[in-house]
Amino acid sequence: MADVIFFDLDGTLVDHRSAALETIGQIVQDAPNATAPPEELVTLWWTLEARHMREYLAGQCSFGEHHRRRLRSFLPMLGEPVPTSPGLLDAWIAERYLTVFEESWRCYPDVQPCLETLKRLPRGPRLAVLTNGDPEQQRAKLARFGLLEYFEAVLTPTELGAAKPLAYATACQRMRTDPAQAVNVGDMLESDVHAAALAGLTGIWLDRGIDFVTGGPSPTADETVLRIERLTDLPNHLSRTNA
Repeated sequence: MADVIFFDLDGTLVDHRSAALETIGQIVQDAPNATAPPEELVTLWWTLEARHMREYLAGQCSFGEHHRRRLRSFLPMLGEPVPTSPGLLDAWIAERYLTVFEESWRCYPDVQPCLETLKRLPRGPRLAVLTNGDPEQQRAKLARFGLLEYFEAVLTPTELGAAKPLAYATACQRMRTDPAQAVNVGDMLESDVHAAALAGLTGIWLDRGIDFVTGGPSPTADETVLRIERLTDLPNHLSRTNA
């Protein structure tokens, strides 16, 4: 059995994509001066989120500034003026977006049963969350669904000084384990599985049947990829892998 299992958060434990699209969908439906159809604006928001999240993860801006950059590009398409003050941009995000977004969080139903099974294993692995998200927001998600108690650590770029994939080595050091004794479970084939394997960990792909970025079908993986369709398959999968 592995010494440590790292879990990705968004798309693995909590349905971030549905929450974000549901939230921005409500916003654009209530925008009388929008310059594009609702579906186009929803797609634009998701594109801007990916673009500016990459800038945050590369250390080019703070988490708050990545929100502001997204909003500066989005508001003209929504038909609204762009505030020049960072404080007003922050207020828009807090009042118009985050309030609804946080209420839209949903935990996947297979999460707690999986964690309970792992918790009951004799000499079972230690568990940690390894996420590229903002530490405060990610811990709030875990707390909302009573998941914090299962994890020895919640590791983000703030604690580690780097985002995935560079964070894998540092995360193993933080958890006092060798990468060869660590497993990373996540829904992103490249960043959660292939990148983890390159860092010496065992990557397990949680294929929930949807591409997190595009919303289309899952990517195609070769037969060497360790793949599960539900988190509740993970304990047995680990037992077979280590048999």
